[in-house]
Amino acid sequence: MKKSIIYVLAFVVMSLTACTKKIDASSDEAMKASLEEIKQNLSDEKKEEFTSALQLVMLSDINLGDLMKGDTSVDEGLSGMKAKIDGKSADEIIRLAEEIRAEQERKKKEQAKIEIQELLQKKEQAQKDKKALKKFEVKRSRFYKRKSGTYYVTEEPVIELTVINNTEKAVSRAYFTGTLASPERSVPWIKDDFNYSIPGGLEPGEEVTWYLSPNMLSNWADVSAPKDAILTAKVTQIDGADGEEIYSVNNFGETEQERLAELLKSYPEFEK
Repeated sequence: MKKSIIYVLAFVVMSLTACTKKIDASSDEAMKASLEEIKQNLSDEKKEEFTSALQLVMLSDINLGDLMKGDTSVDEGLSGMKAKIDGKSADEIIRLAEEIRAEQERKKKEQAKIEIQELLQKKEQAQKDKKALKKFEVKRSRFYKRKSGTYYVTEEPVIELTVINNTEKAVSRAYFTGTLASPERSVPWIKDDFNYSIPGGLEPGEEVTWYLSPNMLSNWADVSAPKDAILTAKVTQIDGADGEEIYSVNNFGETEQERLAELLKSYPEFEK
């Protein structure tokens, strides 16, 4: 009975000793030997946990960008890594890795909050601008091709727009999304963005008809749509007399909406 107790106590002492073995990073050889010794006394599960934690701890302060630029030498980086793990046991390395993960998650969450707030502000502004852009009205829109040239006849694409500026500001440039579609078709012939720099601008209350000629290399030149195709032009942005943006929905498009949805899926608490 006494021998059994002694064996158990001896096993416990040996286990505790194995768990408290420290990393010796005084040299590459010593570090390699001490790491192997520590791993030999760990279960497969604990060994995997320790290896993952060790990698995180050693690389947590290394900036690969600085290494590539030469701001930090390889020797400096290795020295910093060794100092961080020297004298630590497997359990201490695992605890340190948990602290690092927690801090990384805190910073990630903090950055996500800032980005979400910025995107929500853009979304709110885009909704306000969308309402305001209705005052810059497209009263009529048509798309057709007209023959051009004497000896070499080509078909030149034309976007005809009649617009009225019901805003309180002069407009120097207008941006549109044009969609050319047939009533019985679910897929449009073309959907593309275009803009027009207005000679002399368009003052408040003025109405004008433009005959715009898209570049012959543009998508508009390639489209072959039937006569029943209808062009709708949606105003997406207008610039003022100084060339600066007045209203725009282009600052919050599909890319921004997808990014916002992705962030809110991970951090729904920041939606409000």
